[in-house]
Amino acid sequence: MNAKEMKSKKPAELKETLTELLKTQFDLRMARGNGQLTKTHVLREVRRDIARAQTIIKQNELGLNNAGNK
Repeated sequence: MNAKEMKSKKPAELKETLTELLKTQFDLRMARGNGQLTKTHVLREVRRDIARAQTIIKQNELGLNNAGNK
């Protein structure tokens, strides 16, 4: 999911998305630990999506909704 898609979501939807991403990350980490993870690149993508979601949530809290848009 890219940043534009996340920015268009409401704060409640963003927090729900973040929760889902964290659950996905946990499942992927468990699969990697068990040797069942075949698509290792997915873990990196999920980790970056989590960072994007957290950044956008923080920007909304600080009132920086249009950060980077000039």
